[in-house]
Amino acid sequence: MKKIIPFMLVLWLLPAMLVAQNNGQQQPSREELERRKKDLQREIDEANEQLKETKKSTKESLGQLRALRDKITLRSRLINNINEEINFINGDINTAARDVKTLQKDLDTLKAQYAQLVIYAYKNRSSYDMLNFVFSAESFNDAVKRFQYLKQYREYRRRQADNIVSTQEQLNQKIQNLESQRVRRSDALKTEQEQRSTLETDKKEKDEVLNKLKGREKELVADINQRKKDAQKVQLAIRAVIRREIEEARRKAAEEEAARRKAAEEKRKREEEARKAAALAAAERAKAAAAANNNNPANTPAPTPAPPAKAPEPAPEPEKPVARAENVLEASPEALALSESFEANRGKLPWPVDAGNIIEHFGIHQHAVMEHIQVPSDGIVIATNKGGAVKSIFDGEVKSVVVMPGSGYVIIIRHGQYFTTYVRLQTTRVKKGDNVKTGQVIGTASTNDIENTGEVELQIWKGITKQNPEQWIRRR
Repeated sequence: MKKIIPFMLVLWLLPAMLVAQNNGQQQPSREELERRKKDLQREIDEANEQLKETKKSTKESLGQLRALRDKITLRSRLINNINEEINFINGDINTAARDVKTLQKDLDTLKAQYAQLVIYAYKNRSSYDMLNFVFSAESFNDAVKRFQYLKQYREYRRRQADNIVSTQEQLNQKIQNLESQRVRRSDALKTEQEQRSTLETDKKEKDEVLNKLKGREKELVADINQRKKDAQKVQLAIRAVIRREIEEARRKAAEEEAARRKAAEEKRKREEEARKAAALAAAERAKAAAAANNNNPANTPAPTPAPPAKAPEPAPEPEKPVARAENVLEASPEALALSESFEANRGKLPWPVDAGNIIEHFGIHQHAVMEHIQVPSDGIVIATNKGGAVKSIFDGEVKSVVVMPGSGYVIIIRHGQYFTTYVRLQTTRVKKGDNVKTGQVIGTASTNDIENTGEVELQIWKGITKQNPEQWIRRR
């Protein structure tokens, strides 16, 4: 029985402990809510600016639809954030109301106690009664105690009066705080209602743009097919450059290996010839010693021939840096160091443009209008300022600068076994063979006349394997 009671107590307390722990993990702080609110409002302002630019076009575009959907998503999150803030305020109001009630009760108690003290003091208000109380003591010590009692009584009455004043001040402050929290809650509720009204307006505008875009289905399908063809051409060009780099790296590695083997073979031959020469010299010395021994008297012992000279030990070859995972693109120490540095900056690489937002994500996703159509993407497309500067996101060497129909200029930069590709450039400022640094301007973004914005596509490859650029660049 003694063993069962603690076990049952644990079972009884465990759910409450788990709920408290989960609430502690899920509930954000007030500072976090305020930070989120500012970030969401900033992103909504950016979406409004983008929508304002796309509306300058003569007809509806996917950019307008994307901007409206982004606004709806961000505004919904902002409304949720405001509701969480209202919950915080409600908690503060409830706490303040409880404090006001407690302080009011304490104040009433203090006033009642003080009233009794005042009544008692009124009944014994004459100095004669006080002196009579002191001098009626039976002994001097008793008289001193009575005097101390009267003194402490006066001090207690003074403290009671001070407590009443202090409690009254605390009560007034709590009441003011309660009213302030109620005003704040009212403002938050008003803001939440305004955001909901704006959200409904955004949804109606989004539905109107979507319906108009669906009416241009043939045009959109043709655009999708053309973009797929352009993307395939770009991918073939990228793969061709990467394969050429791999073959070049293999050729260099093979030449270095052949040269190393040739040097080793020549060294072996030289050592073999030296060993044979040493053996021949030793044999000649032994022959000369035997001849000299024949000329000596019979009682003279023949000298012991010297042992043959030992061939020198071959010097150990310096260790060659071993490429990680035998990757031919990392065969050289410089390429290996560049790859490792690139990997160390995963999630921290800069964006290729100063300002912009992602309008097309990596991988296969549904089309914004025709959801039954799957659209592949080898990288991310960033909307930016028209003619905005495009920068290299890491140190490397330019391996290709080509112009592709429908995709503008394409620049491929190698970083060890990694390659970054910049597609849809209007102009270029680098050429093949140039070494570039992080943040160096390599060209300008192309212009999307329909959406009235600039565009650039960023792709990242590890060898011939595509990577998700969003996992490599820093978050904004």
